[in-house]
Amino acid sequence: MFGPSRDGLPDAIEHLARAHRRHHPGAPLDALRRAYAVAERAHRGQMRKSGDPYITHPVAVTLILAQLGAETTTLVASLLHDTVEDTDVTLEQVRRDFGAEVGYLVDGVTKLEKVEYGAAAESETFRKMLVAAGSDVRVLSIKLADRVHNMRTLGVMRPEKQARIALVTREVLIMLAERLGVQAVKTELEDLVFAILHPEEHARATRLVREHGRMPDPLAPIAAAVSDTLREAGIEATVQVRPRHLLSVHRASVRRGGLGPCDFGRLLIVVEEDADCYAALGELHTCFTPVVSEFKDFVAAPKFNLYQSLHTAVTDREGRVAEVLVRSRRMHRVAEAGVIALGDPHRPAEQNGPAGDDAERADPTRPGWLSRLLEWQAQAPDPDTFWAELRDDLRRNREITVFAEQPGTGTLQLPSGASCVDAAYARHGEAAHRCVGARLNGRLVTLRTTLRDGDTVRLLLAPEGSSEPSGEWLESAVTPAARIAIRRELTARRERTRHAVTPGAAAGGPPAG
Repeated sequence: MFGPSRDGLPDAIEHLARAHRRHHPGAPLDALRRAYAVAERAHRGQMRKSGDPYITHPVAVTLILAQLGAETTTLVASLLHDTVEDTDVTLEQVRRDFGAEVGYLVDGVTKLEKVEYGAAAESETFRKMLVAAGSDVRVLSIKLADRVHNMRTLGVMRPEKQARIALVTREVLIMLAERLGVQAVKTELEDLVFAILHPEEHARATRLVREHGRMPDPLAPIAAAVSDTLREAGIEATVQVRPRHLLSVHRASVRRGGLGPCDFGRLLIVVEEDADCYAALGELHTCFTPVVSEFKDFVAAPKFNLYQSLHTAVTDREGRVAEVLVRSRRMHRVAEAGVIALGDPHRPAEQNGPAGDDAERADPTRPGWLSRLLEWQAQAPDPDTFWAELRDDLRRNREITVFAEQPGTGTLQLPSGASCVDAAYARHGEAAHRCVGARLNGRLVTLRTTLRDGDTVRLLLAPEGSSEPSGEWLESAVTPAARIAIRRELTARRERTRHAVTPGAAAGGPPAG
């Protein structure tokens, strides 16, 4: 297992190194070699439930990250990610031998002991991991790849344990992959969870895809015609048929009451430069009949998880309708790998290889939703509240931007469905207890009013001590920060009322009345 290759690497990680060099041609490989040597020695003799040597797991996890374009530090930490948890290797050794960054990442994904935390170990481990991700989002990248490989090999577990792990994957890990824009991981996890939790529907979708695969794909001639059209217009592009994954097939079938021959995939057009996206779109809409209702521009207005593409649908001369995605090569890398494609958040973009060379770099270290999460999790009073609020928060996978009416006070990023109550707590913290109303787009509204993307809001606060939150606010609050703060204040108010005494009782006399 540890024989050297021509590059001086063990044969067991030669394929990993090749995947890494495809994205980072000049990356040094010595740290990978040393990390594998430490991990292989530490895990030697340990076996997985499948009967495979344990070292196959960190190697597989690291390969997933390498294929997505992760930089070297992430790969080194990935190879070592279970050593502190499952072997005699200490965190101090990792820091000494591989540096503080690798040590931080390994610590971030190391589970908390069930002996110490009991039933709360899982939720508190996620809390620890998310707090660590607030300083370095690569912690979550390693966790997502770890879950992909564990889900791939979940068949050796008892059915009830498979279901429990699949539920957590669906409610937390898939949502995190969506938030981080790691589409390749999200879709694979969705299909793996789909197979465990809905085996009959999974089998039906598999059967539909298999039957469709026996026939010529009607999207192929449309793809060829689109390719010819773009070439004649002088637009350099690759055009391919992108099959839907199984859960997407199932959802489309349910939504449409069945699938037509063109519904099993979409056309993906990848152009060289961002500006070429609109040139390609213009040719599409000129040479084919566009389905106007299907057009969405996520290039001018990217999704909050960094995703950018033009979405459209066109009809060819034979009446076949094809859904189309148009994006540049840079957009495609980010669409597939999300924050992983952005590289090391602690180094300038130009040091992160091809993934960051041709674009203004967004900072993946603290996306807006993660900042909000870090703020409210510190106020969650117990693991159960944190776990419930985390799952609810992650389900809200769209964001809106709300502008403050007062000049110079900036904007608020809130989840879709947020109300003026949520805006008040996001802007003012516990001072929002004194909020008595709001002015929305110049008009007075109640605090329960739902906000929309682009709204301008002014929050009206009463003098200190003259107003307090109502229990009804909980019905319109959707953000954990608002709900936790309101519940805490309502509980404190009940406690103050319960312990209040009349003047007579305080003086030792009989109760009044």
